[in-house]
Amino acid sequence: MRHGSEVTHERFDDLDEAVARMRERALSIRSQGPVKAVSALRDFTPREQVQARLQLTGRGLLRKPTAGVDVRGDGAFVPYRGGVAREELDPTAYDTPFDAVRETLQPNR
Repeated sequence: MRHGSEVTHERFDDLDEAVARMRERALSIRSQGPVKAVSALRDFTPREQVQARLQLTGRGLLRKPTAGVDVRGDGAFVPYRGGVAREELDPTAYDTPFDAVRETLQPNR
């Protein structure tokens, strides 16, 4: 998890436990309120800023499955899959963005 300049790591044996912790942390971060717009070479609205990135990496030999949620500066949760090359997930088919992450990391998917 990266929140500002702070980076932390946690280990979980259970995917549901990891997703629940991710959701808990994301809600806590969002409750801190929106970030301000930033001007650096160009203007960045709160929606364009990633306030925190919460990422889960599964088990695997070569390519470990990776998915997570970005907490945007306006409080929006944006689920994604992939590590370096991230692909936004469409959360509309799920109850929450965290369910999209859980399904992406489910074994035998």
